[in-house]
Amino acid sequence: MPTAAFAQSTGSVDFEKEVIVVTGTRTQDVGGVQTPDAPKAKAVVTQEMISRSGPGQTVLDTINIVPGVSFQNNDAYGNAGGTLTIRGFDSTRISYTLDGIQLNDSGNYNIYSNFSIDPELIEQVNVNLGSTDVDSPTASAVGGTINQRTRNPGKELGGRFSASLGQYDYRRFFGMIDTGELTSVGTRAFIAGSTSKYDNPFNNYGKMDRTQLNAKVYQPIGANGDFVSVAGRYNRDRNNFFGSVPLRLDREPNQGFPTSRDEREYDINYPCTVDAPQAGAADAANSCGTEFDRRYNPSNSWNFRGNSRFTLAEGLTLTVDPSFQYTKANGGGTDTAREYGYDLNPTGGRSNCSTTPESATVQCEYGYFGGDPYVGIDLNGDGDLLDTVTVLTPSQTRTRRYTVISGLRYEINDDHTVRATFTRDHANHRQTGQIGYVRDNGEPVDVFPVDDPILTADGAVVQKRDRQSYAILNQIAAEYRGEFLDNRLTLNVGARLPFFKRDLENFCATSSASGFVECSGQVASIDEDAVDLNSSWSPPQRRVFKYSKFLPNVGVVYDFTPQISGFVSYAKGLSVPSTDNLYNSFYFDRDEAAAKPKPETTDTIDGGVRYRSSKIQAQLSAWHTSFKNRIAEAYDAELDQRIFRNLGSVEKYGIDGSIAYQPIPQLTAYVFGSWNKSKIKNNLIVGEFGGITDCDNIPGTATDLDIARSCAFTKGNREAGSPKYTYGTSFSVEPVQGFSFGLTAKRTGPRYVYDNNQPVFFGDTTSPSVGNEVREIFPAKVPAYWLVNMDARLNMGAFAADLDKTYIQLNVYNLFDKLYAGGFGGFSNQPVSSSGFYSESSSSGIPFVQMGAPRTVSVTFNVGF
Repeated sequence: MPTAAFAQSTGSVDFEKEVIVVTGTRTQDVGGVQTPDAPKAKAVVTQEMISRSGPGQTVLDTINIVPGVSFQNNDAYGNAGGTLTIRGFDSTRISYTLDGIQLNDSGNYNIYSNFSIDPELIEQVNVNLGSTDVDSPTASAVGGTINQRTRNPGKELGGRFSASLGQYDYRRFFGMIDTGELTSVGTRAFIAGSTSKYDNPFNNYGKMDRTQLNAKVYQPIGANGDFVSVAGRYNRDRNNFFGSVPLRLDREPNQGFPTSRDEREYDINYPCTVDAPQAGAADAANSCGTEFDRRYNPSNSWNFRGNSRFTLAEGLTLTVDPSFQYTKANGGGTDTAREYGYDLNPTGGRSNCSTTPESATVQCEYGYFGGDPYVGIDLNGDGDLLDTVTVLTPSQTRTRRYTVISGLRYEINDDHTVRATFTRDHANHRQTGQIGYVRDNGEPVDVFPVDDPILTADGAVVQKRDRQSYAILNQIAAEYRGEFLDNRLTLNVGARLPFFKRDLENFCATSSASGFVECSGQVASIDEDAVDLNSSWSPPQRRVFKYSKFLPNVGVVYDFTPQISGFVSYAKGLSVPSTDNLYNSFYFDRDEAAAKPKPETTDTIDGGVRYRSSKIQAQLSAWHTSFKNRIAEAYDAELDQRIFRNLGSVEKYGIDGSIAYQPIPQLTAYVFGSWNKSKIKNNLIVGEFGGITDCDNIPGTATDLDIARSCAFTKGNREAGSPKYTYGTSFSVEPVQGFSFGLTAKRTGPRYVYDNNQPVFFGDTTSPSVGNEVREIFPAKVPAYWLVNMDARLNMGAFAADLDKTYIQLNVYNLFDKLYAGGFGGFSNQPVSSSGFYSESSSSGIPFVQMGAPRTVSVTFNVGF
């Protein structure tokens, strides 16, 4: 297969020759699956397969058929996000790109599936399993990459329009126009837009609302494949959170995970009214508008991205991919604001500044202290400064990101090619926490308080966080490909050398190892007094972190026969600590080890065999990853905070396989499966009680409670959150011309809740009483589940030849309405309090889990010309 488009950047597209392809198109060999001789495993899902998914569906759900990929969608239509792993690596360790540009959050590397483009515009999604392209602009991808490639505009005038209706009042409209060739030199373009709205499936409140615009201009240059293209995307989301419940089985619906499908639905406190203010009284805020499901998750984002290829001389090609991205987003949330000040002086305990005058031991100031805003103004209009009032307090993020990926390829001869690349990625990442007003019904006045924030009596901006980050990457890379032994042996050797710089400034004081901050609104005098009066606080400051490592990769493919081949590859990876991890280190003095977080590194080996014939194509591969300095989130009982800990080494290995079979042209079938194992090599120390400093050498004087509070016994265990196995099938059949039917079924294996592989407990370990006995409230593993999706299409071309692009499509998500646990964030262990009680807090002990989307039916009418 020619190089075409099965890579990320234009340079990688230009350099590569072959990939693994998973596609729904009838033109591909053996039921839509190809397994050509590639030195590393890549899976490619094309538009034919994408179009079988539901309208507007995220491509992360579509690639769930790729061996090694596991995705739990938060809803059936794809607007609400989800949880992704590849070969057991979570999404922060996977690169997510669009036409080669990085879409991961530049601070914490999270993947937000709403940063995708409309699926109708995606030519293909290609997945690197366990490795990256040599020019990938990533700071964290040790687990693989996912790249979406936008379709090129058509050469002829054309268009496509669709309308979709479905359960939960789903309404989606999509339209696209291809201009065709506008000039004598072949300039062409498309413009597209979509809008979708629907209710969430579980409660009486939340909604999803998305508007997206896309455009692309393509200019071919000459007849040798050179071109310049410019594309742009704008996306607006106004979504609510929903369906997230504690992972426990001993509570009422909405307070724990449901035990039946009927228990998935629940009502929240809506409609409601906030507390009515009374002059001269110390009014207290009520709960109206404060529930998790009332949170908005708004985002405005846009990008411009360029791709280009120029032939400079015979055999010498230049590629340049520049881009710019802008994101404005927050995750919602509320807090209780005080109309009075905060006592900075801890002497004698914190005083209530609404009733206690300042003195030698009481210093009242305004800002965001102790986890709450103190403003010094009348928030509810009752004429006094005595009240506590609900305000909007989201964590706001604004990102401006510039990237350029450039490369030179030189074809020495037909058998030997080399290339060199340079990548520059510069992200200006501003994270703030301005506060805003809520209406009488608990609704935000503005979902973006950053646009009109509440000020203190002194005129400072009240913020729960206030930090400026610059994430900068300069990377050089080189790669060689040679073909030997009459083209039976292909060798790829490459390396990249990234230079990462994290320039961070925190304008707030840091009061805990978990990064908890105390913010004055950048009032220098208050910051100075705060640190003087609270000696354990670290002052506002700036720190710069630098990381670099030589990252080689090599791959070999050998064709034993025309049908049988084998491959093996090796790659070293690097994942730089996230901004949260780095900002947490501000709590420690610069010369302490905890102030110097280490990067994660991986060494991955892949190997496998392939069989290819006219009716069957099969692949079986095995892989092993040695994962060093694996960062884990743990609860420190001594500090009463969640912190990042170095879990040490983890060994990961597994098997991926797939078989494609096409007995007749009207029937195609694809079967896939994966099994993986991870083994944590060390126990994790989460506190230091009873003289314990090493969980492998516990003093004889340490009590059981000391041990429980100090150690997470993770050694020899499997990592939490990733399924042990996945397998399934996808098939389509065309029993009569114009009518096709498809089914995709996947079983996702059990997932551990904690890295110590223990169940979730409730109770008192030291002095149990009636009702407080230690008991299991959720098993150690989330159960395995089947998810079956169905699609059926009636193409009008069967009735009239000129209607071949017009069809009606039915989609059913979760056909058998299975109740299952979706995505969740695993912890290292469930902590025990100083009194011996198992923690029930969602921030420290019991994870929240997303309920799996219920059965959802939608119908799409598509017209094309």
